[in-house]
Amino acid sequence: MNFRYISLLSIFCLMISFSLKAQEQERLVQFSGLVLDGSDESLYPVPYANILVKGKSRGTYSDFKGFFSIVLEKNDTIVFSAIGYKTVEVVIPEEVKDNRYTIVQLMTQDAVNLPETVVFPWPSREHFKLEFLAMDVTPELQERAMRNLANETLERMRSEVITDGNENADYFLRQQAREFYYVGQQPPMNIFNPVAWKKFFDSWKAGDFKKKDK
Repeated sequence: MNFRYISLLSIFCLMISFSLKAQEQERLVQFSGLVLDGSDESLYPVPYANILVKGKSRGTYSDFKGFFSIVLEKNDTIVFSAIGYKTVEVVIPEEVKDNRYTIVQLMTQDAVNLPETVVFPWPSREHFKLEFLAMDVTPELQERAMRNLANETLERMRSEVITDGNENADYFLRQQAREFYYVGQQPPMNIFNPVAWKKFFDSWKAGDFKKKDK
């Protein structure tokens, strides 16, 4: 009798577990779409926009082309935010019948101009002027400064010093910004760039293209 009772209880618990799991899966939605700049008719993508689930420690961000995808629950509130844009909130409708929900989220620019701030190591310009005029710069210090600022010294330091993580990250972000700058248009060709031609002629005169003896 006890064995039969335990078996029935186990089957009942499994049925409840499967029912709850099925209901939970029915509430899950594959939320995806594009984040675009809707300030004008161009509709440029907004790269690396933050996409967070309000009240939950979950979220994602859009890629370089503005695309994103994340699994959410129905009736979740999604917060879209990006630097220079107004924050937007979107609610996943409870009436969604499919397990996919796709939108094109437009964001408007919200530029804030901060006042200019000038930081001095002295209380005022007058104190800086007095300290600068009272500075005793000996000929030895002048000669050392000239050696440190020589082109040969700077070139040697630039070739010997290894870039750290911050410099590599800055270089990657500059490359991404350069690609984002020319979104929707053809990048300029260096063949029409007078600066590139000047560098080419300077390198030619310096003999950089000559075959060096090993």
